Order: sequence, then C-alpha cells, then structure tokens
Amino acid sequence: RRVRVFTTRPDTSFGMTYAVLAPEHPLVPEITRPERRAAVERFVAQAKLATEEARLAVDGGLEKRGVFTGAYLLNPFTGKPVPLYLADYVLMGYGTGAIMAVPGQDRRDWDFAVSHGLPIVRTVAPPAGWDGGPWLEDGPAINSEWLNGLDVAAAKEKAIQWLVEQGIGERKVNYRLRDWGVSRQRYWGCPIPVIYCSACGALPVPEADLPVVLPEDVTFMGVQSPIKVDPEWRKTTCPGCGGPAERETDTFDTFMESSWYYARYCCPGAHRQLDERADYWLPIDQYIGGIEHAILHLMYFRFYHKLMRDAGMVKTAEPATRLLCQGMVVADTFYRKDAEGKFHWINPADVEVERDARGKAVAARQRADGAPVEFGGVEKMSKSKNNGVDPHRLVDRYGADTVRLFSVSDSPPHQSLEWSESGVEGASRFLRRVWSQVLAHVEGGPCGAPDPAALDDEQREVRRLVHDTIAKVSDDVSRRYTFNTAIAAIMELSNRLSRFSRDDAQSRAVAREAWLAIVRMLAPITPHICEELWAQLDGAGPLYRAAWPSVDESARERLRVTLVVQVNGKLRARLELEPGASQEQALARAVTIDNVRRHMDGKAVRKVIHVPDRLLNIVVG
Repeated sequence: RRVRVFTTRPDTSFGMTYAVLAPEHPLVPEITRPERRAAVERFVAQAKLATEEARLAVDGGLEKRGVFTGAYLLNPFTGKPVPLYLADYVLMGYGTGAIMAVPGQDRRDWDFAVSHGLPIVRTVAPPAGWDGGPWLEDGPAINSEWLNGLDVAAAKEKAIQWLVEQGIGERKVNYRLRDWGVSRQRYWGCPIPVIYCSACGALPVPEADLPVVLPEDVTFMGVQSPIKVDPEWRKTTCPGCGGPAERETDTFDTFMESSWYYARYCCPGAHRQLDERADYWLPIDQYIGGIEHAILHLMYFRFYHKLMRDAGMVKTAEPATRLLCQGMVVADTFYRKDAEGKFHWINPADVEVERDARGKAVAARQRADGAPVEFGGVEKMSKSKNNGVDPHRLVDRYGADTVRLFSVSDSPPHQSLEWSESGVEGASRFLRRVWSQVLAHVEGGPCGAPDPAALDDEQREVRRLVHDTIAKVSDDVSRRYTFNTAIAAIMELSNRLSRFSRDDAQSRAVAREAWLAIVRMLAPITPHICEELWAQLDGAGPLYRAAWPSVDESARERLRVTLVVQVNGKLRARLELEPGASQEQALARAVTIDNVRRHMDGKAVRKVIHVPDRLLNIVVG
C-alpha cells in the first residue's frame, strides 16, 4: 500500500527515519500488526477523547502521545524501511493525515524520536558549535546524495522535480484552515436567519421576512439566552410547508457584523446589503487601526471581503490599499494594596511624583492624604489600571491643537506613545513660539514673493531649507507616515527662522514664504491656530482650501556642500566644496588641510573611498 503524505520540506526526505499517521487515518485498522492491535486500539480511543487544541499542544511527554503500529514504510528517496507510528498531534483535517518525520530538521519530530529511541539523520548542516538540537534554518544539504551542497530553496525545488518525474509526487498548496464556528449562545448579536422544520429540515428565512428582529421584552436568567426559552419568538411557521417550525436561537459572532462595515458605509440608504457605490469607493485608500486588532479583526476583515468578492457583491480583490496599525498610548500606573492584598489603582493626576535626573519615578504620594503609593510601571491606558488622562482637562488647559500636536510628534505612529505632561508642555511652548514669530513677521508690514535671482547666499540657504523641509514633510506624511519626523523638520525650520531676522525686502519675502509653508504643513495637525496665522499672513482664501506647498527644485540646489574627510576611517576635517566635485578635486583640497596631512604622516595612499558630496576616506599605510 502507498501512503500519501504532505510535506513543506521535500528537500529533507533523505532524513525521514519514521512516518506517522493520524489516529483516525482509514489505513490504521488495515496496517496494524496483530501483536500491536490492542495497544493501537487503546491509543486511538484515547486520542478521540482529546480536543484538537490539546492534541496540537507542544507540552507533555511525546512518549505517551504515540504508538508503534508494527508496520513499516519504504522511504522512496533511500529505499530503506522506516517504522510507522500513530501520534495524536497529527490531524486528519490537515494535509493527508500522514507525515514523514525528519527529526534532524523539526523540533516535534526530534522530541518524538528521542522519546521513542528512533534514529536521527541531519539533512541540513548546522553551523559549527551547534548544541545538538534540530537545525531549523537554512544551510547546505548533507546526507542527501544528489542534493548535497544545495541550499534549502534549491534542494526543495530539485526534490519536487524528482518526485514529479518519478510519478510519486506533485506540487500542492495546502491551506491550514479550520472551520469557523460563527454561532454564539447569547442574546446580544445578529440573529441567524434559519428556521428548522421537522418535515423540511433547515431553511433560510425568506428575504421578504428579513431582517429577523430580536424581541425586546426579555428576561435574563443566568447563563442561558432568553430567546431560547421564549416560545412566542422562537416558534414560527415553516416557509416551505407552512407547518410548525422553530427559529435558530443562536446569534452570530460579532465578527460577522464588524468585518464588512466599511463596505456598507459606502452605500447609505441602500435596501440591500451593498450596491454599485461600493465598487466606486473601494478599496479603502488608507486603513488605520489599533495594534490590538492587528490579528483577529484584520484577518476576518480581509476574509470577509474575499467572501463578498466571490459572491459578486464587490469587484475589488483586497479591502484596503494601505494599512497602518498605530501603537497604544501608555502612561504611569500607581497603586496601593489593602490588608487583603487587593490592588487599588490611583489615577496619575491624583499622584505627586518625585523623579530623579533621568525622569525616573523614585517616590510617589497621593495628593489627597500625602500617603505613599507604589509605582506600577508604564502600562497601556485602561480603566482597569485607572491611568487614563482626561482629554477635556488637557484641552481646557493647553488647547486642542497642543494635545493633537503632542499626540503625533512624540513617537512614530506604529509605536507606543508614552504620555507625559512635560511633553504636552513642550508642544505648547512650540506653538506659542510659532505664534509670536509669525506675528513679529507680520508687524514688519506686507511683502511679496522672493526673487531667486536677487538672493544672497544666506537668503538662498534659508530658502533651500524651506523647500528641503517641504519635500521631507510631504514624503513623511504621504508615504512614510512618520508624523513625528515631519514635525521635527518643521521645528528645525522654525528654529532657523528665529535666527534669520534681517529686515530687507528679499529677506522678508523669503521669511513669508517659509511661514506660509510652515502654517500650511502644520494645519492638518493644529488646524485652529494655523487658520488664525494664515489669516494674519494674508494667505489666499481659507486655509482648509489652500493647496499643499509645492517644492521648487531649483531652490534646493546647493551652492556648497560639506564633505567629511577621514583618514583610515577616522574624522579629521570637513571640507566646503562645490556640488559634484570629483574625487581628484576633493583629494587635492583635502591634502592641503594641516590636520589631514598630520594624520597621513607621510605614508603612501593605498586607497581612496569617495562618496560624492558626502565623504572622502583616505586609507594610508
């Protein structure tokens, strides 16, 4: 008899030293030797009592989770017989219910082989000094005859080709899918529109009778759903024969409702699930969701979209074009323990904290009574830890723009944001400074646009920084979604403008161009203050209708670049050059610098590494 197995690693087949069947495999009664039958039947009966989750668990001694059948199979790669076992961790629902075991390259196979005294043959060479366990990474094939020396990818391809040529194998994609139980035994949820009739069986509720509405006059009685014991709602008429029937009393898993809302939002007022407007709006351009939903919700979200596509309800293959999972907001936690050891969490706003020079909390006491409290570390803001921050209090104190600015400026959006009052104060200081700087500029009177041909070196340098900043912020916001680095670039430009206080016409024109760009780029984050500043600067029309600032590439051209000069990899000088200077030009200038000559020490130049406009490394020896 031939036993079909599914493997993701055909390249390791020379290391198959035993094979395993699922206890439910139909070949088990046929291949079990008489002297092993009693032990096999006991094992099969025991395995049937275990849940799938328990059978897939990696803990527990594997010597008790397998049994030898007394039969042997031939390894087609080596032609040698290998013992055939049953093991509860092999499931009929995945693959073929049979596996080839290669203990040298698989942790569970290794543990099983050790438990049952089975041979272990490595087929992928581990690195020198490996401790003897299974090697699970890439490496050259060994002990594999005509596969020896190949890496895993090449060996896998060659093994598949050989199996196909021999007519004993084929390439196949196997999906590790499990049935999704969508019913829940509770009142809260979407009713499942199914009716059960003793004569007709299970029938869907006719479309004309949809939606099925839950009764509102219900009494909750412990763990049982109230509709299960509500005969008035439960009993109905069969849509097939007109006889007595009963409704399904389970309700849908909430994922059945929350997985397709985005498509329904495209079709307000529709009298069916979706209409053609879903195809107009979908896919979503940018989907933003919390990191805690990055597995389950997004899996169902994508699964449900493909279900709707296959049913002809939408045309797009994917629900969203881009995904951003933002991090969580975390904050300090404080607590006291009562006499029974129960934790009582105290809101940070009610705690006075003493910190060391590095900002670490070293002592804390409750403001109300001055009694000490314990620091519980930094945790996700939650009701259970009572470490949330009241946004109304912050908005009342600092303004909405300040809170918005801090929320996106302190860390990348995909990482956790550690909330700190000092950080909010820093954002407030920056906005107050921008307000003062813009008003100071406006007090100087009106001015026009800068004339690039009439600018001096400093004016050109400031204008170059303006357009470099526009380019960086545009990329950070639209492509990279690193709002924190975009704000850092705007702050850098603002700081440079604070040192650019010349009052001539061209300088004021450059400054006005810069402030208009800053205000426009900050507007999506701090819209209220920016709308006011835009009006002060006499910006064209309302700010929310203004175009995003465009980059003038000619303004970004540099008159001079700073070249880092190294000798044997160590910084020895910085050199101002024209952009695009050749290696020969850079080297000729570098060797005239005293500090460079001193570290060359008269030695011969062995190599020169030149990165145009950035680096010159002179290797001597």
